Amino acid sequence: MNLHRLLLERQAQDRPVRVGILGCGKFASMYLAQAIRTPGVHIAAIADLNPAGARENLARIGWPAERYAAADCGAALRSGATWITDDVEAPFRQEAIDLVIDSTGDPPSGVHHALLACRYGKSIVMVNVEADALVGPLLAEKARAAGIVYSLAYGDQPAMICDLVDWARACGFDVTAAGRGHKWLPEYRFYTPDNVWSGYGLTPEQAEEGGLNPKMFTSFLDGTKPAIESAAVANATGLTPAPDGLAYPPGSIDRIPNICRPRPEGGALDHKGQVEVISSLHPDGRVVDYDIRFGVFVAFEADTDYIARCFTEYGVQTDDSGRYAALYKRWHLIGLELGISVASVALRGEPTGAATGWRADAVAVAKRDLKAGELLDGEGGYTVSGHLMPAARSLAEGALPMGLTHSVRLVNPVAKGQVVRWSDVAADSAHPAAQLRREMEERYRPALLQAAE
Repeated sequence: MNLHRLLLERQAQDRPVRVGILGCGKFASMYLAQAIRTPGVHIAAIADLNPAGARENLARIGWPAERYAAADCGAALRSGATWITDDVEAPFRQEAIDLVIDSTGDPPSGVHHALLACRYGKSIVMVNVEADALVGPLLAEKARAAGIVYSLAYGDQPAMICDLVDWARACGFDVTAAGRGHKWLPEYRFYTPDNVWSGYGLTPEQAEEGGLNPKMFTSFLDGTKPAIESAAVANATGLTPAPDGLAYPPGSIDRIPNICRPRPEGGALDHKGQVEVISSLHPDGRVVDYDIRFGVFVAFEADTDYIARCFTEYGVQTDDSGRYAALYKRWHLIGLELGISVASVALRGEPTGAATGWRADAVAVAKRDLKAGELLDGEGGYTVSGHLMPAARSLAEGALPMGLTHSVRLVNPVAKGQVVRWSDVAADSAHPAAQLRREMEERYRPALLQAAE
């Protein structure tokens, strides 16, 4: 609330929020389509390994060429134009840039960028939820120590879920569950880029014509992205996963209050305060009417008869008992909504979601029988998919985080459906992302294992 007014004030003062962007793919392009028409914001620099591709994306979304023709960042800052470079550190080195957005989607790169933000004193908005699921609790801690803001990205589902949870708690409600929707059947866990389009009801020709990335869409379908995003939500809100991870109960929006109550009360929850994903498909594959496939929700409880009566008086959709209710957004607008994070971080110094502890993990599970010597191919590939797990269980089992599964060689065979463990791979212990992950595990190990006893 009032972010637009604050942006207008910055515009009137000729003191716009100066932004640097890392990676100019789909998410960033959607944000840039809005940023050019948002008052009080100046996109000063875009760093992308393929500058020509970044220029093509800017042209595609309607930016006039003169807006991104600056010779260097200094010229861009003076003229209000945008400088495009392949130097990822450039936006961090510019003192006048207020914050940096990481929209690369690569976990190790995201870790590197967050550490650069700490070194240079730049607040960072992490579209890169993959990096956050890998080591977000430690990155947020390092950011606080460096005096900067580390934030999840509004428009992406985790930050929007955090927003709904905060709304419910600020109203005084106890949150029973929160999460997102997803198109899910159990067999999707084992889908690969070879058959992903059948899961979406598309032909390969239709996917190619639309320029759709099969690995990206596989990571959506096979449960990897829901696991990663749910881990980020749990670590930011204090909600926790069920012992066996996501159950994907199916149901319409009107059924969310019934679903999001404990099993002894007729619901699908293992416990109150759970992170969960609602499926838009019935177990037999039929589509759920009035689904929340592309949306987010928070479920909450009336803890007195008076509050439950208020629900009834104001026509609130509740469960059968009248005590559980839900608020939701049926869609999320991806990068088109990212400006909320930019304004909140730059003008209020407040993140739109950030880890406050390590409660959940997205770990790797074999998609097929894997042999020793094989290379894992990461998110959306042919070898592993992501599975949500309580952090204590991940530690106890020595599970390999999904964010460290790209081009890692197996030293042991792993059966289909089994968790891949650190001991099953030849991990590069010198890699900064792996080192930071190990540091986080050791930092949280005593408290997590004690709590699990």
